[in-house]
Amino acid sequence: MPPTPHLLAIGLTPMQHPEFVHELRESLQNGARTVAYFAENLPDGVVALTALLQEASGLRVLRGHARSDAQVPALTVQFPQLHIFEREIHEQTGLAMPGHPWLKPVRSPVEPMSSYRFFHMEGKEVHEVAVGPIHAGVIEPGHFRFLCLGEQVHHLEIQLGFQHRGIEALLLQRPLAHATALVETIAGDTSVGHAWAFCRTLEALAGVTVPLEAEIVRGIALELERVAMHLTGLSGMATDIGFLQGGTTWGRLRTTIINLSMQLCGSRFGRGWLRPGGVRFGIDPATAQRLPAILTQFQRDMQTITALFETSLSVNGRLHDVGTVTAEAAREVGLVGMAARASGVELDQRVALPDAAYGQLPMPLCAQLAGDCWARAALRVDEIAKSIQWLHQALAVPGLADVPLQAIGALQPDALAIGVCEGWRGEIVHALQTDGQGRLRHFKAQDPSLRNWFGLALALRGNEISDFPICNKSFDLSYCGNDL
Repeated sequence: MPPTPHLLAIGLTPMQHPEFVHELRESLQNGARTVAYFAENLPDGVVALTALLQEASGLRVLRGHARSDAQVPALTVQFPQLHIFEREIHEQTGLAMPGHPWLKPVRSPVEPMSSYRFFHMEGKEVHEVAVGPIHAGVIEPGHFRFLCLGEQVHHLEIQLGFQHRGIEALLLQRPLAHATALVETIAGDTSVGHAWAFCRTLEALAGVTVPLEAEIVRGIALELERVAMHLTGLSGMATDIGFLQGGTTWGRLRTTIINLSMQLCGSRFGRGWLRPGGVRFGIDPATAQRLPAILTQFQRDMQTITALFETSLSVNGRLHDVGTVTAEAAREVGLVGMAARASGVELDQRVALPDAAYGQLPMPLCAQLAGDCWARAALRVDEIAKSIQWLHQALAVPGLADVPLQAIGALQPDALAIGVCEGWRGEIVHALQTDGQGRLRHFKAQDPSLRNWFGLALALRGNEISDFPICNKSFDLSYCGNDL
């Protein structure tokens, strides 16, 4: 059977932490990549460790136990992709992780932020530029500390965690019937992606198989979200460099796409469309016949503005060789999704872990090699084109109107379910753990922004500080997706 984007572990005996760390190290040395690594405080001073690995055969889970006063060796020096996970585990459980080079707070620092010691450089002409956490625009809080020599940035330190919302704990307090509405707010521009990851996880726990037609409707919702948000990024990048034709045209085209979502489910952001057991709104034949004409006109307009974008000398001069992240660096720190693919890392879970929809209608993988701002813009353009082609195919599938929502019954007790969804930024991971009575005990959500913020810091090295707005927009990461 081909690898699937979900996993259900029942009766898996946890290893003691020395064996767990050894097994994790061995797996990564043999070519596995870390999809997620998290921990949970259990009664009686025990910390449960969970690592989700992706291998050639698919997903594999490792589980371990450690006493809360144990010393669990950090593996970050050997495998930098683990740095953010080990920092989070230390922060959330207090577990000591000796050997970690930088146990910097992720969200909830033990000490007040006012006493946090940022990186420091010394030199006669060295200076620091501090931006945020309160910004001039209507955006969420985040602090950026630039260490510069003249105009050149030697290092960018990013500090988030100013609005820890407690979503993971809050979801356990809500009835399951209301949980998906909360999940859709984890990152408001990725409502469909997070909803699908959650639905996939809960359905695995309940033993529910969603019909192909409902999965294809979910795919339609996800690809509309992807196209809309890629257009938002392109419009923002174009505006930042003064390419106003792109800024206005891509903004207009985004309205076309989000209005399609509005027509199909009543929300421009796809909220309320996906629910555990299927979807709340199918696509009737009349609508399925009408939408291809709108998408075809959209494609014509995209081709026109893309040609202007690609041939503009000012655009090329401003985006090429700016904010470069090499493929080696992207792999090393564990970048995912769009940021990884723009650096030549061919990682797309729609391709690697296809569900019924993407198994029936395969999605081509897009990638760029340069790893600069131009590559991240070009990748958006390519992915929009591939998503529109996929939407044409999906809308031609019969039976999309009749997609009844299946009931979610009792959940498997003492089980761990993990679901993965390739949102527009990258892979989204949700994990649900039940207790002996089948009640939800632990919820873990992971937005791709958690892993990609450090990629932005790498992109600024050696660039001028005036390049930051372009680099920042080229990654287009979420503050709230990090500050759960």
